[in-house]
Amino acid sequence: MPRRDADPDFIEAIARGFDVITAFGPGRPAMTLSELAATTGLARPTVRRILVTLEGLGYARSTAGGYTLTPRVLDLGTTYVQSTGLWDVARPHLERLVGQTHESSSIAQLDGSDIVYVARVAVPKIITFAVSIGTRFPAPVTSLGKVLLAGLTPEELDATLAHPSRSGITPKAQPDRAAIDEGLREVRARGWALTDQQLAGGIRSIAAPLRDGAGRVVAAVNVTVHAAETPVEVLLDEHLPRLLHTASAISADFALLDTLPTAVAGSA
Repeated sequence: MPRRDADPDFIEAIARGFDVITAFGPGRPAMTLSELAATTGLARPTVRRILVTLEGLGYARSTAGGYTLTPRVLDLGTTYVQSTGLWDVARPHLERLVGQTHESSSIAQLDGSDIVYVARVAVPKIITFAVSIGTRFPAPVTSLGKVLLAGLTPEELDATLAHPSRSGITPKAQPDRAAIDEGLREVRARGWALTDQQLAGGIRSIAAPLRDGAGRVVAAVNVTVHAAETPVEVLLDEHLPRLLHTASAISADFALLDTLPTAVAGSA
């Protein structure tokens, strides 16, 4: 595989290591050396050396069926959430919101043209897709994604949507750019977003922006319901006011966190 970046400071070996880690996708908990080489486009000897390194560090293990990742990989994601202080700030607010609505609530941020879940308080309900920290969905068909996309400048929006989705999900709705732009104008005008079974049948949700001390949209928070159980009227009349209050409270705490000295914020 040729180098993917001409920058002399770019470390290709690290990039290839992440290629191997991310090759383990949904439905592929275990992969053989040959399967990993084919998926990543890397030579078998290169993949083997990477796996030996990952195994030595505790991020992978060899099994009878090939190789699997270990739970230590989760540290790579939780380190990010912990470093931002996001979960510590949001947790009590999310728990309070879920206690009021009896529905799941999540926080997500953008990664390319996808949203990635970074915090979540769930209730045990059967929905189309299982969601956990690190789950990603195409942003344009989710309420969280619409809120996040609406907070971008036109140039940032173009660059974001130029990235192909890495979610592996084919959404029920696939809006074109004109429809996306029209929807985002509505989100900007009212300050929140609604999706009604655009991602998949049975999933209905509303989302609101989370802002930092400078007023920038840094994340989004939602309430998700099952369409067969909760009509749009209940979602908007009962859950939306609670969601907006929660989003405002979390944003206020974000702003306060920004004013704290680094040592104090880091120890919170």
